[in-house]
Amino acid sequence: MEGPPPAPLSRLLGTRAAFPRVFAAGAVAADAEADGKPQKPPFYIPEPRPMESGWDRLRELFVRDEQQRVSEELENICKAAASAGIIGWAYGGIPAFIHAKQRYIEQSQAEIYHNRFDAVQRAHRAATRGFLRYGWRWGWRTAVFVTIFNSVNTGLTVYRNKNALSHFVVAGAVTGSLFRISLGVRGLLAGGIVGALLGTPVGSLLMALQKYYGETVQERREKDRQALHERKLKE
Repeated sequence: MEGPPPAPLSRLLGTRAAFPRVFAAGAVAADAEADGKPQKPPFYIPEPRPMESGWDRLRELFVRDEQQRVSEELENICKAAASAGIIGWAYGGIPAFIHAKQRYIEQSQAEIYHNRFDAVQRAHRAATRGFLRYGWRWGWRTAVFVTIFNSVNTGLTVYRNKNALSHFVVAGAVTGSLFRISLGVRGLLAGGIVGALLGTPVGSLLMALQKYYGETVQERREKDRQALHERKLKE
């Protein structure tokens, strides 16, 4: 005895199509309406910011912001270098100006001038040459010294993301060693020791000033970065 013939495929599809289709979103919405709670629209949850490394923070120093401005650390280094150059030029040029003028007057006693104005003019020329010569020597050396010191100190502070007295000591040792490297190994070691000794009181003074003002450059930079991140999230 043969069994009943199989149902045609069209009948099976029609039977399947008769059942209602329920989607996940519709089920969630129906459950929310049944509970009497209004459905909230989905909101964007930002991913947590990855922990940046020290090299990333160092690269940020050379990146301009939205207003095409350089970082505050680089700006402070340039300002300190310019100020040190001016102070060094004045420190070496003014005494050289006075000394060169007096020396010219002492050495030109037997010379004959056309008039008093000619004598004064020549004396001032000799003094100006001394001012430019020795002022330039002191100016560029002081500017380079301060630039190296601040660059090493700022680099360590940004890389480690904290301010410490050891950064000033290392910066002083590196700067002193570079300035005495032409004297050999002994000069390098002596310059490093003297630089470290000079960097300790300078670092203590600067850290005391930062505590007095209540906020360091690194802390202000971190606050600005956090505020910029929150603003971008709101946008």
